[in-house]
Amino acid sequence: MSAARERLLDTATRLFYAEGIHTVGIDRIIAEAGIAKATFYRHFKTKDDLVVAYLTREYDRQRTALAQLPGAGVANIEAVFEQLGAISCGPGFRGCPFLNAAVEFADPAHPVRAVVDDYRDWFRELMAEQLRAAGHENPDRAARALLLARDGVAVSGGLADEETVRAGIRAALAQLGTR
Repeated sequence: MSAARERLLDTATRLFYAEGIHTVGIDRIIAEAGIAKATFYRHFKTKDDLVVAYLTREYDRQRTALAQLPGAGVANIEAVFEQLGAISCGPGFRGCPFLNAAVEFADPAHPVRAVVDDYRDWFRELMAEQLRAAGHENPDRAARALLLARDGVAVSGGLADEETVRAGIRAALAQLGTR
């Protein structure tokens, strides 16, 4: 990845997450990244392409982070939700970038929504795999409940509602029969 493309993505990530995607214009991203407009268009044909790259990068970051968590089966799911809780209650948390983007892009056929859907499918399947490894009686149903809990934890964290974040984590872990 070129240094200019990296600066564009870093700047877009910071601004999109802090202020929202539709409120941040390309000219501002270009100015804050310190690149020429032609350089932007050499890397991204449209703002939507930049948004897709931003979400794809976040998706990759989250896959890598969750793959590094300890344990397997139930222990791994507990680690995932403990990490999610810590991040959701941490400083600067403004919600899930995927859910935030989905709110801004209502058309389910939009390329941004495709990345959001892919991320959510991945998370649900990750949970189902861990549940299967733990011998859960209905891993697909429980994985959907865990996805719902993840979404609720992320939204509650974005609203700085730490008590509901903790309740969401307890609800998620109750799906596992551990708490």
